[in-house]
Amino acid sequence: MPKQSMGGRVVAVGLVTFLVLSIFSSIPTQILHLEENPETYNTSAVNIVFSNGPAEDESVTGLKTVTFSLTGTGTIDSILVEIAEVGGTYSTLTNLTGTPWLFNFDSTSQTNGTYTLRATGWDSDVSDVTVATTDEFTIDNQVPVITAFTALSPDVGTGATSSDRAWYNVGETGTIEFRYGISDDDFDRATLQNVPGPGSPATDGPTSLAYGWDWSSGSFSEGTWNPRLTVFDDSGLSSSETIFIGIDRTGPTMNSVSVGNGGTWQSTTSVSITGILDAANDGAGSGVDVVELQIDGGTWSTITTNTHTVTLSEGNHSISLRATDRVGNVGNTISETVRVDTSMPELVGWTVDPLTTNLIGIANISFSTYDLLSGIDEDAVSLQYGFDSNGVGLTPDLSGQWLELPGSGLDRGLAMANWATKSRQYLMLKATIVDEAGNSETTDPQGFQVMPGLDLSWNTTATDLDRLVVRPGENFGNVTITGEVRSNQMYAGAVVVSLEAAPADRSATTQWTVMSVLTLPAGSLGDNVESVEWSYTVPNSGQYDLRVRIDPSNVIDENSEINNDHYMVVTGADVSSPGLVPSFAPSLIALICIGFFVALIQQRD
Repeated sequence: MPKQSMGGRVVAVGLVTFLVLSIFSSIPTQILHLEENPETYNTSAVNIVFSNGPAEDESVTGLKTVTFSLTGTGTIDSILVEIAEVGGTYSTLTNLTGTPWLFNFDSTSQTNGTYTLRATGWDSDVSDVTVATTDEFTIDNQVPVITAFTALSPDVGTGATSSDRAWYNVGETGTIEFRYGISDDDFDRATLQNVPGPGSPATDGPTSLAYGWDWSSGSFSEGTWNPRLTVFDDSGLSSSETIFIGIDRTGPTMNSVSVGNGGTWQSTTSVSITGILDAANDGAGSGVDVVELQIDGGTWSTITTNTHTVTLSEGNHSISLRATDRVGNVGNTISETVRVDTSMPELVGWTVDPLTTNLIGIANISFSTYDLLSGIDEDAVSLQYGFDSNGVGLTPDLSGQWLELPGSGLDRGLAMANWATKSRQYLMLKATIVDEAGNSETTDPQGFQVMPGLDLSWNTTATDLDRLVVRPGENFGNVTITGEVRSNQMYAGAVVVSLEAAPADRSATTQWTVMSVLTLPAGSLGDNVESVEWSYTVPNSGQYDLRVRIDPSNVIDENSEINNDHYMVVTGADVSSPGLVPSFAPSLIALICIGFFVALIQQRD
């Protein structure tokens, strides 16, 4: 096959260049094309399952917790739960927007009948829904449910059983209050029988309902009764419940007792109650048999000694005592509040004003702490201070002892005649925190250094090179560095500044070379700012690091030495041809090589 001419090779190179440019120019069009494609919608692959009914033909009454489980793949963001009577339209019960996927279905809000539930989940992965329905179930709330039946304000007992009667010390013409609660969708009336007589209360309802009776027969006698409540609804269903009461007009009197140390808060979980039997007095009655103790509304326990110790957890507790005579008459109940706090206060930390030699007068010092139970006893708090040379140790070495901060509480202040005399010393602080229960904790000493108020720094926005890239040598490699020194306060002394250079590719052992040292005369920073200027000649090609320094010998005592150095980079360019930057050459050479490669392929074809 004959060789391709030089003109053909040029055409091949041009073709390659055209293809490269075509690739870059076609990218925006391709992106626009992808953006204009419509979003694809798919059917959800998630299945919703009613994992807790209602089941087929289930009879639902009252509350029922309905739960859902999800199977398959996808992301369900919400589940809309609806209910419909068979043959009717769905109405919303709730819209669940996150786990756990459950809700409490109150069937009493629906009329009796046959229903289905429907769950519609939104799958955000495919912007589509998945639907599940239950089998048909019935709602039947006709049986009346007695939610409460009680005789109010007994002197002792609950009336729940015959052995725990609700005893009343009520006169013959007194009143016993009976109250009841009912859950039924067609409640009609209630009756009360077996009450202290003579007679029985009138039926409650159906015209109006009081849900109780204030019963007074006018001739209450002592004894026991078993009042029986019977409720009826319009469906003809009924329900009954019995409570047990008694009337005893004579009972012991219970007086106050001593609890713990007598303080508001106890610092131990073991609390002693003293004078228990001595506090019970039956007067002319049958005499005291036992005293009962109740903690936090729990079970009553029998106490047979004059002193009894209880174990309580941290927090507030209610201790109740009552006395019973030998014939079973129960007297009054007394209650004592016991507060227990055995935990140490929580220590947060110190807040101290910035300590510098410029500080005049008082430095505000406060300690943060809290106690969730008894609270902090600020009158008992101790905040101590001292001065130390290095900020470590248990006792301040300069003051030789701990001193109490003036004032009281957690927020105090320390005034010094001249804080400048404490430069570089450490203010040591220690706190002893006490809560209202008497628990105390002492912090470890913490030091806060008194720093010099003076701070010299470079204005980085005004400190820079006039050129970043130059041709090296005496003729072309000169750059000018301008800098601006700033002081946070008026400084009357002289300040030394220096210019240093080092190769950018230096090793760790390469030292900086001092190129120039200037001394700003005393008073130059009287207005807090002074400008300086250096000239530097880039000796060879490559990058060089430049550093300008304030007070390189650290003669001046400053608040911070970190901002005394400012770094810059200058490059000595190695230019082999005028107007051509060597770093661009590889890209053009690569294109030419690609052109020759394509020409070679065409030649072989």
